[in-house]
Amino acid sequence: MAKAQTPPARLTRRAEFLRLAARGKKIVKQGFVLQAANDGQAEVLRVGYTATKKVGNAVTRNRAKRRLREAVRLLLAGQSLPGVELVLIARRETGEVEFSRLRQNLAKALNEALA
Repeated sequence: MAKAQTPPARLTRRAEFLRLAARGKKIVKQGFVLQAANDGQAEVLRVGYTATKKVGNAVTRNRAKRRLREAVRLLLAGQSLPGVELVLIARRETGEVEFSRLRQNLAKALNEALA
């Protein structure tokens, strides 16, 4: 049986999100906005997820964040990227974009951010 992949650590505090917004690199792709920083403050890869009310009602926002979390889990679980912090911001189309396209866009955005 395959071993379950554990997701990366989470960003949870508002101050962490604001710090990344101020100092991080911003990359816009279909389905999300990625803010990334590699400043070495964190010992492990940490990821935060957010969706504003512009995305839709609570059900729509939660679905968008679940899709982003799963895409990150599949792409980054088990990878060691110390010092890297990411914030994924859902957009209106996050819930409707084909999941394989969402994963491809995330991989491209990460390559740009970490290059």
